[in-house]
Amino acid sequence: MSYPPPPRVPPGPRRRSLLASVAGGVLLTGCSDGDRSGGEGTSGSPSVAERVRARAARDSRGIVERYDAVLAAFPTLAERVGPLRAEAVRHAEAFGETASKASPSPSVSPSGTPDGASPSPSASPSATVPATEKDALAQLAAVERALADRRAKALLEVPGELARLLASVAAAGAAHAYLLTEGSR
Repeated sequence: MSYPPPPRVPPGPRRRSLLASVAGGVLLTGCSDGDRSGGEGTSGSPSVAERVRARAARDSRGIVERYDAVLAAFPTLAERVGPLRAEAVRHAEAFGETASKASPSPSVSPSGTPDGASPSPSASPSATVPATEKDALAQLAAVERALADRRAKALLEVPGELARLLASVAAAGAAHAYLLTEGSR
C-alpha cells in the first residue's frame, strides 16, 4: 500500500509563528525598563538608580565624618581606623561624591589633635563620639553594619553595574564592621 505524499508546506516560518514572535517581542519590550540610561524618567523625577546612587554617596560621606570624629577624639586609633576611613572616602568617590566633599584624613598635630580641630570629642556636629575607644569602635562598627545592610537591600532596586558596586561596597562595610569589633576583643 502506498502512502499519500505529505501536504506541501512552504519553506520558512509560518504566519502564526511570525505573529507569535512579534507579539512576544512586544510583550517583552513592554515589560522591560524603557529608561536604560539611568538618568531621568519620563515624569522628570530622578530615576531609582540615581536616587540610590545619591543616597549611597551621602551615606559614605556620613561614615567618613564619623571616622573623622572618632579620629579627632582618639588620635591613637589612627593606625587602626585610618585605612578604613580611606576606603570610605573611595566608596564615596565611586558613587560620584567629589573629593572636596569627602575631605582627606585630618593630619594630627603634635598635641594629638587633628590640625585645625579643637580637642572636643566631636569633629562633626552630627557625629557624637562615645567616651571610650572601645565604645567608639563599637559605634563605628554598628553604623558600618547598618549601612551595609541598607545597601544590600537596595541591590534589588537598581540595574547591574550599580548593583555590583553596591554589593562590593556593602561587603567592604561588613568587613569594616568585623575589623572594628574583632580588634577590640
